[in-house]
Amino acid sequence: MKTVNRVLRFTLLTLAVAILLLPAGLMAQDSTVKRKISHRVVPDYPAVARQMNITGKVKIEALVEPDGHVKSTRAVGGSPLLVESAEKALKNWKFEPGPKETTEIIEFDFTGQQ
Repeated sequence: MKTVNRVLRFTLLTLAVAILLLPAGLMAQDSTVKRKISHRVVPDYPAVARQMNITGKVKIEALVEPDGHVKSTRAVGGSPLLVESAEKALKNWKFEPGPKETTEIIEFDFTGQQ
């Protein structure tokens, strides 16, 4: 019984420390708020990436203002050769208005067929 209690205490302590060490941005995500897109811009496929046959997904985090405009973007994954094009397109997107700023994660898929 003492071993079970020790393991349980250790697990709870480890979980508590892990939660405290998470970046604030991860904990602040409100996954229940997903705003609809009212205007979408397709990113250009960069010529260099096309020539090098680079494909893949790019994830961009967008901070969306209450009026639906994209305030800022931050790449969270993908090839550096594709990120700039995805961010440029996303900055021209428009979302439906909402009561407050929201953070949205948008994924672009560069397949080489564009």
